[in-house]
Amino acid sequence: MKNFLVIGLGEFGKSVAKTLYKNKATVLVIDSREGLIKQALSEGIIEEAVILDATDEIALKNVVKDDFDTAFVSVGDNIQASILITLQLKELGVKNIICKAVNHTQEKVLYKIGATQVVFPEESMGEKVAYSVLRPTIIEYFKFAEDYFIYEVKVPKTYVGKSLMELNLRHKYEINILAVKHSDGKMNVTPDPNVKLNKDDLLIILSRENVIERVTKVN
Repeated sequence: MKNFLVIGLGEFGKSVAKTLYKNKATVLVIDSREGLIKQALSEGIIEEAVILDATDEIALKNVVKDDFDTAFVSVGDNIQASILITLQLKELGVKNIICKAVNHTQEKVLYKIGATQVVFPEESMGEKVAYSVLRPTIIEYFKFAEDYFIYEVKVPKTYVGKSLMELNLRHKYEINILAVKHSDGKMNVTPDPNVKLNKDDLLIILSRENVIERVTKVN
């Protein structure tokens, strides 16, 4: 089982730690703020945590050792600290280092010193909120490959009562229906092409970004 290290219990770090722990991953959280650690432990968000300053090379080395495959550095607001921690994690042999950043200059520096991925939580959230207003039929989406996205889409009204076979979406739009999520929450990852779609169903679609707009416009 992989072990995860989360450094920083801000909103991003807390969300990452909570999601990992909820999915039964082994997670260790590090933060210098005792109050945040105690709160997260009392809320049951995490089970293991250490109060220390992660910029302290010796202290970090004593905790990390060879136990962690992936580290999340979520102290992006403190640019100097995020750079120093990332550099130290790289030197300690952590293979996968995912860092939060607040600007693209910081992003460039983090990549240069060893970060494997840099994320902008606020930017991503703003993009998703705007996207949800522009395309209200799209519930969720994420980038799958260079030109492809996976979308969770409300069944357009014109699709209700029709089967995937009748709609022939792959031929019309060159998209793949990966699954159908029903109103009871059950996910069918091998949808029967002859089963009729209901108005409360959701489609999980793999397609190019410019194609999904043509699919959802038929609503």
